[in-house]
Order: sequence, then C-alpha cells, then structure tokens
Amino acid sequence: MTEPHLDPTRRHDAVLLFDVLDGNPNGDPDAGNQPRVDVETGQGLVTDVSLKRKIRDQIPLLRPDEARYKIFVEADTALNTNILRGFTATDTPVTKKTTPDQRRTVQDWLCNEFFDIRMFGGVVSTGTGNAGRIRGPLQLTFARSIDRVLVQGHGITRITQTTEKDITEGGESTEMGTKWTVHYGLYRVHLHYSAPRGIDTHVTPEDLDVLWKTLTNLFEHDRASGRGEMDVKGLHVFTHDDAYGKARASQLFSDITVSSLTTTPRNIGDYKIKLADTEHSGVTRTSIVE
Repeated sequence: MTEPHLDPTRRHDAVLLFDVLDGNPNGDPDAGNQPRVDVETGQGLVTDVSLKRKIRDQIPLLRPDEARYKIFVEADTALNTNILRGFTATDTPVTKKTTPDQRRTVQDWLCNEFFDIRMFGGVVSTGTGNAGRIRGPLQLTFARSIDRVLVQGHGITRITQTTEKDITEGGESTEMGTKWTVHYGLYRVHLHYSAPRGIDTHVTPEDLDVLWKTLTNLFEHDRASGRGEMDVKGLHVFTHDDAYGKARASQLFSDITVSSLTTTPRNIGDYKIKLADTEHSGVTRTSIVE
C-alpha cells in the first residue's frame, strides 16, 4: 500500500524549514548580490526559482542517468533543443500550427523524459515547433525568514590579478571585493501539489519519493563558501484523502508555528517549533524531517 505522502492521486501541502549561518542563501543581482530581503520588514527572502534550481541540481545525483529523471532546464542545454527532441521522438511535424492532439503527444513525451517538466511544468512553444504549455502540479512560494536578518558586507582581498595588464600597467598587488552574508536566519517555504495536474503530467509514487528525499537533503550536495552553512530543519507534508482536498492550505499551515525565544536568534535552538495536535478530517500529516 502506498504511503499517503507518496500518492500522486492525492493533494499535498507541505512546509519546509531551513536555516543559514554566515552565508548568502540567495543573492540579488539588482543589489550587488546582497542577500535578498523584504525592504519593509527586513525579513530574508529566497526565491522559488532559486529553490527549484536546487531541486533540479539534486536529481541527477540521486538518479544518475536514469530514464524519466533527466532535467529540462539545465546549463549548456538550449530549451528549444529539448523541445525539438520531443517532436523528433514522437514523429510529430515540426510546425507552429500544431493540433491539440499533436501538442499533447509531444507534451506526454516531455513529461515522461524530464523530471522538472513533470513536476514544475514549462512553456514548450518557444522553438520551431509549438508544443504549447505544460502546467506542473508542484508550486513553491518564496522562502521568508521568521525574523529580520542582519545583512553584512565583508571586505576581502585577492593577491592575484585578473589580467596581465593589471600587473604590468596598473601596478596592482591585490584586488578588493565584498562578500555578503546573513549572520543567521531560519526560513519557511510552502509547497503545494495538485493531484489533477500531477495525473496529467504522469507523476508516480516514485517521483514523489524522489521529491521528498531531495528536499530532505536539499543543501547537502550544494555546498559553497558563499552560502555558508545551510540545513533543512523541518519538512512536514499534509496529505488529503482525495485529489481536491479536505481543508484549506492556510488552515493546515497554521498548525505549524515557529517563534523565537530571544531577540537575536543565532541557531535553531533559539526557536520553538510547535506542531499542533489538531486533527483535520480527511488529512494526514507526515513529518519527514523534524
């Protein structure tokens, strides 16, 4: 019997908690790569795009060279090239004027080939062939820190120069730079899985198992000096008894409260994470990380 949180025919809503220590979890290119913050509240932010990238990067490590677990959006691979592969593999005429059945045929191939298309969906009409748009079942919010975060820039130097000209003409002995960090922040993000869309993109129990495992180890293979120490501190999945759902997501998420025990939190021990004992008819909670 499939465990509730692995059933693709049922709706799932999840809460993911992670923290960062002395690192930049998501730099803002419009602000000199400083950590993203809500300018009004001072809370730290991590975009959904950044989190999806981390999920995508983990899949080849967890399922290397396996069918159905390729990644559509990856470096050094043009999106239109992958779309064209779908037309070629299904013997579908490469044209902008495709029929609904032709688009469906190519979409089915893409969903069965690429994990991220199957989960996140994508626009697949940008090439010479129009395969339309695939609506994925999994949606993520921005991650937002529980409290304000302190962002600090650290001046750093490098004794090597970028070009030979810097040495011969500039006479430079060092180069200066800035490294931005958040001293500490505990972040919360919400995930939503739509069963009807998951059925449409052919999501399997194995896919959901891969997803939850990936989220559990989201930062274990994504280490970088600029990101400091990042770690998953909680993953709680609410599974409904049917595809539509038996409760509002906001109602379920309110069962998980996070409150700081000090005015200057510096580690997970400075927070109290409470899971309410409230029972919701038709909903099962699975705590994968707690």
